[in-house]
Amino acid sequence: MNDIIGNFGRLYHPQAALVFYQTEGQRTDTYVEYFDMDESGKPINAHPLTIKEANALAKALKTAKQDKEPCLQSGGIIGSHILSIETDKGKVVWFTKAMQRDLYFTEDLGIPNGKAHVPPMLWMADRDNLYVFALRTNGRPTPRTKLYNAPFFNVYANGNVCMGTVDIHIKRTTSLEAFTAAWENYFFNSYFSHLMRDFNPIKGNCVCLWERLITTGEAFPKEILEKSRITLKDVLNYEYGKD
Repeated sequence: MNDIIGNFGRLYHPQAALVFYQTEGQRTDTYVEYFDMDESGKPINAHPLTIKEANALAKALKTAKQDKEPCLQSGGIIGSHILSIETDKGKVVWFTKAMQRDLYFTEDLGIPNGKAHVPPMLWMADRDNLYVFALRTNGRPTPRTKLYNAPFFNVYANGNVCMGTVDIHIKRTTSLEAFTAAWENYFFNSYFSHLMRDFNPIKGNCVCLWERLITTGEAFPKEILEKSRITLKDVLNYEYGKD
């Protein structure tokens, strides 16, 4: 005899049953009766549906609905820039290569808005929070890759981005591609305004750096990057993102 137990799916056992009663006429009243189930699956212990039982039912129905919703599904082949996906937690870790981006600054900084080269970056986000770091090379990061502070304003020492008054709205059903694109747009299309808690992320003056890069259009000087105290292992650990 072959052992075929491993081929079985999850077995569902009846736990409860609901019977709905309604009066006739234009104005109908509804009464719900709740039954427990015995070991043989027969309804027993009939009683009116309680608030506690109704709340448990609503929670079960919500969970079932969410399980059926597509979450961070890719529209095709997953790009090599994606490092980690946790659909149950709505978390993605990815990286971008060095590129030129439009940057915006508040008037108080005295830096003109414009295009500038930014370094390769590592990103980690869920639907509510964003963390960013800088990389030294365009290669795909590995567990041994060193992370550097993101050389931008509005970023804490742990990489968490202060989005200020930006209205973050990412649906649960957002595709993987739309998710990463949305966060990159939120980050670069918001106004950089100040350093966080006197944390200077680079070797040198952050205002002077971006003023020069905007004005000259030169490549980003990687020698000014400061090593981060955060590791890639920390980033891949979801609890880090909860700090």
